[in-house]
Amino acid sequence: MKRALLVASVASMVDQFNMQNIRLLKELGYHVDVACNFVDGNTCSNERVKELKFKLTKEKVGCFQVDFARDVLQLKQNIKAFRQLQAIARKKRYKLVHCHAPIGGVLGRLVFRKYRKMGTSVIYTAHGFHFFKGAPVKNWILYYPVEKFLSRWTDCLITINKEDYRRAKRKFHADRMVYVPGVGVDTEKFNSGLVDISAKRASLGVTDNDIMLLSVGELSVRKNHQIVIRALKELNNPRIKYFIAGQGELQEYLTELIKDYGLNDKIFLLGYRTDISELCQAADLFVFPSKQEGLPVALMEAIACKIPVYCSDIRGNVELVKNKEFLFDPTNEENLVSGLRKMFGEKKYEEFKERSKKEILENYKQLLLFDLNYVNTKMSGLYYTSGGGVYPNCNYYEPPQFFGSIGNTAWKNIIFCLRG
Repeated sequence: MKRALLVASVASMVDQFNMQNIRLLKELGYHVDVACNFVDGNTCSNERVKELKFKLTKEKVGCFQVDFARDVLQLKQNIKAFRQLQAIARKKRYKLVHCHAPIGGVLGRLVFRKYRKMGTSVIYTAHGFHFFKGAPVKNWILYYPVEKFLSRWTDCLITINKEDYRRAKRKFHADRMVYVPGVGVDTEKFNSGLVDISAKRASLGVTDNDIMLLSVGELSVRKNHQIVIRALKELNNPRIKYFIAGQGELQEYLTELIKDYGLNDKIFLLGYRTDISELCQAADLFVFPSKQEGLPVALMEAIACKIPVYCSDIRGNVELVKNKEFLFDPTNEENLVSGLRKMFGEKKYEEFKERSKKEILENYKQLLLFDLNYVNTKMSGLYYTSGGGVYPNCNYYEPPQFFGSIGNTAWKNIIFCLRG
């Protein structure tokens, strides 16, 4: 039996970004194992991680605990993780290894470099390089040389935004470099009209006269929720209530910041939530202030719910939101305050709602380029060819038997994707 190993630094990356990939590999006839840190560093709750392990086990996916550290500079812990991954590699012969994010990508490619000579294909998905236009100099010094060097031991390098793809294509040495539009978004799941909005808002303590703002993301420096809190303090609009769904290391800091500003009745930390679609549909505006993204799933889901979005003007976000009027500088609090004032200042809200209708439709139209079905067909093709399969050189060909559940339409898309 062919074996595939998915390597990720934390279990939440498997849960949030790779369940479809596991399904696709199983459909292609692979026995799939997962190596990640199920214990520490996850952005989802412990209960959610337990549910994930139960689901993986039920689907006969092997689970290996590897003590990856999220910080590349935690050398002692990452050396331990390296040795744990080596033991897994020695125990089983993998035909395909798919590594994710910096730590998983570094250690995975270091461990499996010698196995490439024995027929193992190594795929690496960069979920947004830490070096990018406008990134701190230290990011370029620390991450760029490592990624460039390790690209030599990469059979297929997947980038999820066009800025990263262009840079990798020019500078790196992977055997194959591919752009895949993120992990996709299920536009049917995150669709409008699937929730009682009035009831949802009431459950959050939001009245008809309130303006509900929502952010979704880990409570971390990178996600930058603090700039919105400070901006709302400056804006001082009594109608606005702001909700943040997520958990993370800055929870205590943000709680104290809200308390210090006297905004306990206006700003609420919701913790980890499983009702993101309902929250998005209930909101009047989705605010996404992140300083760094690859291609943000949270933003895609909000757009799929057909609500207005106001996001930082950074790599990844700008592939989803094209109108500069709905983008802001994530390092400039005055810029954010000014933008929110234009939307929610005196007698501005009704005007904003009317103006945003066109923007909602434009964003949704753009989102269709990132549809989950399209991403799945492209990943199916990459897995198939990375495992040794070769597509016929023709416009259309009957799919092999093991492609049955993927279907003829998807097969046509796969050939198109591989050529594109």
